[in-house]
Amino acid sequence: MNVKTNTMRTAVGVTLAVAALLLLCGIAAAQNDKVSGVINARNGAAMTVQTQGSGNVTVLLTDSTQVLEPEGVFRKKHLSMTALVPGLSVEVQGSYNDRNQLVAGKVMFHASDLKTAEDIQAGIAPTEQQVQQNQQQIQAQEQQIKLQQQQLQAEQQVSAEHAAEIAANKAAIAAANKRFGELGDYNILGEVTVLFGNDMVAVDEQYKPQLLKLAQQAKGITAYLIQVKGYASSVGSAALNQRLSTERAENVTDFLEQQGQIPLTNILAPGAMGTSRQVAPDTTVEGQAENRRVVVRILQNKGIAGT
Repeated sequence: MNVKTNTMRTAVGVTLAVAALLLLCGIAAAQNDKVSGVINARNGAAMTVQTQGSGNVTVLLTDSTQVLEPEGVFRKKHLSMTALVPGLSVEVQGSYNDRNQLVAGKVMFHASDLKTAEDIQAGIAPTEQQVQQNQQQIQAQEQQIKLQQQQLQAEQQVSAEHAAEIAANKAAIAAANKRFGELGDYNILGEVTVLFGNDMVAVDEQYKPQLLKLAQQAKGITAYLIQVKGYASSVGSAALNQRLSTERAENVTDFLEQQGQIPLTNILAPGAMGTSRQVAPDTTVEGQAENRRVVVRILQNKGIAGT
């Protein structure tokens, strides 16, 4: 009797172990979808990744998404989702939902790729006139490519010389996009400038109502993004001014998140611009005061806005 009981117990135990193993394998398989590519758009909690093999892939970010930067073979640094900016090369691991969207469990990238993306983002706000000129140049180049393609179709041949010429034109367009920044894809729907005292990084009370109003406005916009850029005057060392611009941008970002209730999924990484893009001469006290600032903008992808 005892032998039979022990045999049944053993069989049940083996069955449960196999079921648990299959369940774990199923979970692992569900999280085993991976894509690698470059972020080319952020729309709220979703982003588009341009891959070489699969084209554009829509990636959904959730509160449980881990953003990781490898530090050695076994260590990884956990970062905020604000680091996921257009132009960043990433590897996304997760599972596809029923709408063929990749729900991200992990998003990984290297520090060097983030630096490259931030350098691109540093030029995200040229003047409207510059944007229009850039778009006209790109459209002219695209029209030239179309004419070349029509000529190729008429001649019914594709030579190595023509292929190289088309590739060169496409590379020129891609280079122009990087040089002029990504603002051509976005509308600026709101802006607030916060000024700071000399060596000060705390947000002054007089600007908090303006920031709260901007946050409220943003919440009524579909797939909005908040861009935060910190600046400093040229008084003092470059290292000090870089730190001041960083802390100013981070403090404004913290206020928007904590007081304005703006999710981190809708905020681009705070930009530390240092003494770049001065708006007034640093030779006067007044000019220095204008340069100690943080500029906050509401952005919306033109594809969403229909413009």
